[in-house]
Amino acid sequence: MLLYGARALRGFGDGFATIVLPVYLAKIGFDAAQIGLVAAAALLGTAVLTLAIGFAAPRHDLRRLLIAGAVLMIATGIAFPVFEQIGPLIAVAFFGTVNPSTGDIGVLIPIEHAALAQGAADHDRTRVFARYSLIGALSMAAGALAAATPQLLTRIGMSELVALRTMFYGYAVLGVASAAIYSCLPRGNVEHRSAAAPLSASRGVVYKLAALFSIDAFAGGFVVQSLLAVWLFKRFDMSLAAASLFFFWSGVLSAFSYPLAAIIARRIGLVNTMVFTHVPSSLFLIFAALSPNLAVALGFLLLRSALSQMDVPTRSSYVMAVVTPPERPTAASVTAVPRSLASSLSPALAGVLLGGSFLGAPLVICGVLKILYDGALLFSFRHIKPPEERFARS
Repeated sequence: MLLYGARALRGFGDGFATIVLPVYLAKIGFDAAQIGLVAAAALLGTAVLTLAIGFAAPRHDLRRLLIAGAVLMIATGIAFPVFEQIGPLIAVAFFGTVNPSTGDIGVLIPIEHAALAQGAADHDRTRVFARYSLIGALSMAAGALAAATPQLLTRIGMSELVALRTMFYGYAVLGVASAAIYSCLPRGNVEHRSAAAPLSASRGVVYKLAALFSIDAFAGGFVVQSLLAVWLFKRFDMSLAAASLFFFWSGVLSAFSYPLAAIIARRIGLVNTMVFTHVPSSLFLIFAALSPNLAVALGFLLLRSALSQMDVPTRSSYVMAVVTPPERPTAASVTAVPRSLASSLSPALAGVLLGGSFLGAPLVICGVLKILYDGALLFSFRHIKPPEERFARS
């Protein structure tokens, strides 16, 4: 499917950009707190744009919105290497598409979710989202491996700063390729226009989910991939090449957890899958923060990666299942926007904490908050079943 191809290209770009970005900012003189501000601006801008697109989507051609997002990706890749001052870089991060997180946050994600849900039967919906997430995670893992490219370029005589800027131009090229793919999508496969209110019958459920998801996202903002890379650099003096290899394997483990999540969900349900895989992953993150050496820390972080993203396809599938088809584009955006807003607050706090005496504080805070979120989600939605689960029980 063409949407899968576009997701792969964008995931590859995010995979290396999220690692290269903090290295580039540090190279031009930014400290950890300033890097946190840039990451926060990126997440806040994503929230604003996602909300606007979400409410516009039910009445507009989704294909055009996807192409517009790809054009914004092109502009982001071109603009980032141009500036070295904090103000313009925060602006580029706010209006751009570079995603400092490894999760399903991004301007184009809700639109693609709505398009995927339109063509999937209830019994196959979670598998479709698992496949989408698998492709995204594998491509991000490959992108993380490609983040070592600047070190290779310096070996052939290119300066480190020029090599880092070249990566952003590569990001822009991926935006061009994504726009080309979106332009080939048949309108009937991605368009769902409606004159009705963006949210009506499912408003209460969507807002409640959005509130809970915001807690999870706020917690996740403390360990977005860019800041996790900073933690590894500061705590263990890890090299860019080693970090690139680690994030590659971390991404691979996350990727193959997606189809496993779909299998588990068929047995125990979507909400139970989200909660019972998330809690152990949060504990592993806390253990990593307390680890005495790099090997132990990486071990716990890899265990976390094998579990922490299982809620991604199940969460997406659950949101699409408990709303009516005309509400899906807006529901996808409304549940995504609080995630972006909440996650935009914590990176700046994490950046400050990374300058303190206990470098593992952001990881511990993230783990504790996520466990509290899981408990609240299970308590609030354990009785609200998607159609395939209601059918299975009847």
